Amino acid sequence: MDNAGEFNPIEPIPHDLLREPLIWFFAEHYRHRDVCARLSDLSRSIVFDDVALRDVYVFLDRDLPLHVIDEEDDLFPLLRRRCEPDDQIEKVLGMLSAEHANDMMDATAVKALVARALAEQSGLASFAEARSTIEPFCQQQKRHIAMENAVVLPIARHRLNEADLISLGQRLAARRGLGDPFKSAP
Repeated sequence: MDNAGEFNPIEPIPHDLLREPLIWFFAEHYRHRDVCARLSDLSRSIVFDDVALRDVYVFLDRDLPLHVIDEEDDLFPLLRRRCEPDDQIEKVLGMLSAEHANDMMDATAVKALVARALAEQSGLASFAEARSTIEPFCQQQKRHIAMENAVVLPIARHRLNEADLISLGQRLAARRGLGDPFKSAP
């Protein structure tokens, strides 16, 4: 929030970070935390904030599903191919994949609540179920992101080679309709 009590827009990730896809994921996780902080604040307010609610809605509708696909279709399979048995990554990835399915169901409920607030031009706290819908989602997101930042990304940094990272960056860019981030690299 800025000094006037209004939310700044959710910060987009600079496209040149796709040249460093593991940093891209870390930055994306930061955005998830930011959205959760916004949702928590919004869930305690009866004031209608059209811009903040629309920003959160777009994130839940577009960015979160893309992020899950990024991990499920690209990052996790790469790790499964590159990790050693001693890394014991399969247990972690299996748990995170199961959480992704739950995250998307919970995100659908949160998104529906945000859509309702937008349609009725009401603050989220106007709805009795706001806190009970939003807080568990946000707590799960924070725990999930902490596991990915503390376990998955450090192992990926250790196990993925340069070709893996280039391919990963290219796939992330293509999914977003962007050109090859490595062709414009100096």
